Amino acid sequence: MYARGLTPTIAAVIVLTCVVSARAFAEPECAQIDPSDGTCLVTVEVPGGEGEASDPGDGPKDTGTGASCYWDGTKSGIPKPPPGPVPCSTDFGYWSNALNCYVRLADPQPVAGDPAWQGHEPGDGNVYECWQPQTDLQIQIWSATPPVNSGAGPTPREVAQIAVDRMGLRAIDIGIVPEPGPDRIGIVGMPVWMWVASPSQHTWGPIAASASAGGITITATARVETIRWDMGDGTKITCRNKGTVYKAAFGRSKSPTCGHTYETSSGGLPDDRFTVTATSEWVVSWEGAGQSGVIRLDGLVRSVRVAVGEAQVLVQ
Repeated sequence: MYARGLTPTIAAVIVLTCVVSARAFAEPECAQIDPSDGTCLVTVEVPGGEGEASDPGDGPKDTGTGASCYWDGTKSGIPKPPPGPVPCSTDFGYWSNALNCYVRLADPQPVAGDPAWQGHEPGDGNVYECWQPQTDLQIQIWSATPPVNSGAGPTPREVAQIAVDRMGLRAIDIGIVPEPGPDRIGIVGMPVWMWVASPSQHTWGPIAASASAGGITITATARVETIRWDMGDGTKITCRNKGTVYKAAFGRSKSPTCGHTYETSSGGLPDDRFTVTATSEWVVSWEGAGQSGVIRLDGLVRSVRVAVGEAQVLVQ
């Protein structure tokens, strides 16, 4: 199906040289010859409906930052109300995720020896009032430093981003025919197949990680929703799948999942090659702090360079 001479090597950018040995396309005794090695090909129908790309649809929406202040009574065996966001401040004071209550400095401070000091002396830290409107419970606590104001802390989305940073997400490794590399060239009008080569949790997902900050713990799960292919000839294709790995037995059939057909050669372009770019669109679902949300990421890109020529030129 395609002229090639060496085992393919996929990298961030692969430069190929347009040097092609002349090979015949067909012989009278065989309906289809593989131009790479002269063997006769038998066309095999690949399961699935034919089509060059899948409809990307709308997909999940990015849902914003979430609230940095939240109530979680389950920490104390209180199931109701269920965990969820709360205002970060009221007339009573500011919210502390760690203490699960609104906090303000006790005024006046208790006298020396009061149990609220928990054995400490006045001036050694302070006594604070802690109020839970969910249970209408108000107590006094001692603290050497002011309890952390969760309203000044990170949002759940920011904590989720910390978890994402720990995942080590990478752009896909590109699988494509015609293959990039020296002595490889595709033919105008021949189907091009694109796929995710050796997909892993870091290049395709799903992959999960957790992070904690500011009294918030978030678990995030990431997976690729679509691959946006820029074929270098002005065509852009979106595929909502990993694509199908091409095999010689498929012959000249089109990819049933993710493909393209070049109508012009790459001659005259820089280095006589098309630059094919695959951009991974990740969807990250996060949950924690009684909330959930979605982050969309699309900055992971990989490119390869392929040559495409006219059939009559290749056989000269």
